[in-house]
Amino acid sequence: MTRARVFLLTLLAMLAFAANSVLCRAALKHTALDAASFTALRLASGALALWLIVAMRNGRAASEGNWPSALALFGYAAPFSFAYVSLSAGAGALLLFGAVQATMILWGWWRGERLNTRQLAGLALALGGLAYLMLPGITAPPPGSALLMIVAGISWGVYSLRGRGAARPLVATAGNFLRAAPLGMALGILALPWLRFDLSGLGYALASGALASGAGYAIWYAALPGLRAASAATVQLSVPVIVALSGVLLLGEPITLRLALASAAILGGIALVILSRRHG
Repeated sequence: MTRARVFLLTLLAMLAFAANSVLCRAALKHTALDAASFTALRLASGALALWLIVAMRNGRAASEGNWPSALALFGYAAPFSFAYVSLSAGAGALLLFGAVQATMILWGWWRGERLNTRQLAGLALALGGLAYLMLPGITAPPPGSALLMIVAGISWGVYSLRGRGAARPLVATAGNFLRAAPLGMALGILALPWLRFDLSGLGYALASGALASGAGYAIWYAALPGLRAASAATVQLSVPVIVALSGVLLLGEPITLRLALASAAILGGIALVILSRRHG
């Protein structure tokens, strides 16, 4: 692939990943749709979109994946939706991204991956930023919602770790979405007395599933062969920034001093870990 093509695919993928946060927050803030319905619709439409993409590419809808990964996917999607009932788009994306990266870094350390001094400093800075963001105060995110988003991040970290080395990551992702979709439907059934239908919210949820998730993953996996591992990890630092700016421009959300300082600490700390790993 040419550099221009890699750049364009990567940019589109980052915009798609950021759109998941913006679409979810918009649906739960500005429409009557509930979090359980959003989760079910996102997983179902994502599964359908990925199934169609895989079928068109391979000539048949081959399905891989496994149930443990599907459970981790559901463990991300459901808390993600419920957290965004109260969290701003920017704070939610920052908590999610920080928890994902911390999970993967700490897992590597637990498995024997040695961290040098700069990496340890970066990890401490990122974890300190997460702790600072959650400190009690007027501008602090609601603690329950913040914890839900951290659970979502840990689950996505587990999902990412389980998917490492997959021979056909897009096909595996499609299979995991197909398995997770019934779990989303089951959540909707359990929450039936509290479900609220809304046409605008329905549109947001379907866009999140089919476009931001389904098409977004297809674009990302198309870009990955043209990216080095460190570059692939570093470019994802842009997602919380894109979400925060989108929250300001599209949802009218403020950027508080606490969020700005926490963002600098979390993203800067993670960047230090990734770049130190590349140069170590």
